Amino acid sequence: MPQTAQTLDAAAVRSWCVRALHALGREREEIDAINVYPIADGDTGTNLYLTLESAVQALDEVFAADVAVAAGTAADGEAAGPDPAAAIRAMAHGALIGARGNSGTILSQLLRGMTPVLADGRDGDHLARALAAAAEAARQAVAHPVEGTILSVASAAAGACAAGGDLVTVARRAYDGARTALAATPGQLAVLERAGVVDAGGRGLVTVLGALVEAVSGEVQIRPATAPPHRPLAAEDCATGDGPAFEVLYLLEAPDPAVERLRARLDALGESLVVVGGDGLWNVHVHTDDAGAAVEAGVEAGRPYRIRITHFPGAAEAPERAQRAVVAVLPGEGLAGLCEAAGATTLLARPGRPPVSGDLVEAIRRAHAREVVLLPNDTDLRHTAGAAAEQARAEGIRVALIPTRAAVQGIAALAVHEPDRRFDEDVVAMTAAAGATRYAELAVAERQSFTSAGVCQAGDVLGLIEGDVAVIGHDLTTTARTVLDRMLSAGGELVTLIVADGTPPSLADALERHVRETYLAVDTTTYQAGAGAPPLLIGVE
Repeated sequence: MPQTAQTLDAAAVRSWCVRALHALGREREEIDAINVYPIADGDTGTNLYLTLESAVQALDEVFAADVAVAAGTAADGEAAGPDPAAAIRAMAHGALIGARGNSGTILSQLLRGMTPVLADGRDGDHLARALAAAAEAARQAVAHPVEGTILSVASAAAGACAAGGDLVTVARRAYDGARTALAATPGQLAVLERAGVVDAGGRGLVTVLGALVEAVSGEVQIRPATAPPHRPLAAEDCATGDGPAFEVLYLLEAPDPAVERLRARLDALGESLVVVGGDGLWNVHVHTDDAGAAVEAGVEAGRPYRIRITHFPGAAEAPERAQRAVVAVLPGEGLAGLCEAAGATTLLARPGRPPVSGDLVEAIRRAHAREVVLLPNDTDLRHTAGAAAEQARAEGIRVALIPTRAAVQGIAALAVHEPDRRFDEDVVAMTAAAGATRYAELAVAERQSFTSAGVCQAGDVLGLIEGDVAVIGHDLTTTARTVLDRMLSAGGELVTLIVADGTPPSLADALERHVRETYLAVDTTTYQAGAGAPPLLIGVE
């Protein structure tokens, strides 16, 4: 007999999220194929998948942190599991920061809308109330709700299980109600009826709810058909009038009053406006002809970042693709500005928020080039960058991944980049420059721990060379000088120092003076990394 859950504990939440991700992975091409509203851009399934991928990553971090805490406090190192409310909040937050497209943004708000109710209780009655709260929150986030969409499916799911019951019964009723509502969407929206398909966003929500039933009941659900048309979609099937040329999305740090003003501004600029989030962090989505004005509105409201602008197919002719571009992941805004000035398309890696494969794919698309050189600049991003490169290649973009392990290696590669050179020759030269650059960084220990250089205490300054702790010190300048001497003992012609905000200005001056006085033939260059980078990055070429 399948194992059924009585409450939606942390393990069940994780199972739900992972099952939903895998199901969307299997079905996203199907869902993409029936995407005709609000824009027939064929990416709803992919956007939902990428949104859930971010939610799963956030959940994985919560579980990993719980295991780490248990390992430090229990002899057997086993964890009882994270707090269920924390897991639910992590899932919603991960979906919020990783939301893609119209449907992905609405899905993130559905998950966020469930959070307050499920934080108080996770039995069937609480799940029923959470689904109702989610449906209402999603409608409020959409400037002009339309029936026959994911909103209708969410409302029907909530209505079908409103009477409550045990957890499995509520989940099944919600799923069945969603399936029924999905089948009715062509009768609610003319563009769906003309194309002979159900709503793509609603179809994705049915998949997510089916995964919920599987997670709490242990039973595999039969997936509903997407009802594809019997002929290829024609222009008249998909047309909804002369729509806007661009989809604009960004995360926004802003207070609530500023967001209300932003809603009004964006509503006047475009359509398909969805603003989700709260507590100072928002995900903004709008279709508009004036992408610049949409971003400027975000700047007026607060601090927008992870900005993504997509040109819709069928809109005014997009600019011709460049032949070649460089995409670089960087740990600070100062470094990003430096590399952008050199012609690179950049992606910020914020503390605790490493980019996922979807972020890298979006950056590659944003570069708008036939050939792309990808610089992850982080050892931990190797597999993520590889997955992004494969996806971009499947879209017809020629991508070369140079496995740079630190920002200084990426800067060295970018310095020798020549877009007029043959692609293979350019990649070889950039790879050689990165490989010839040894790297180090300074960090401050957060707790006592064992390292390759001995035991460090909280507050100690750690000097890492090529990723391994080589020096343990008590102040930045002395530790940095020791690290630099060790690196230059093997030779070098150029030292690159990258200093983060908050690092004492005297540090770079002291190191430059030390190099001038001790290593007469070695030049030194210093850059400001801005916020988010380690206190000091060092490169030696």
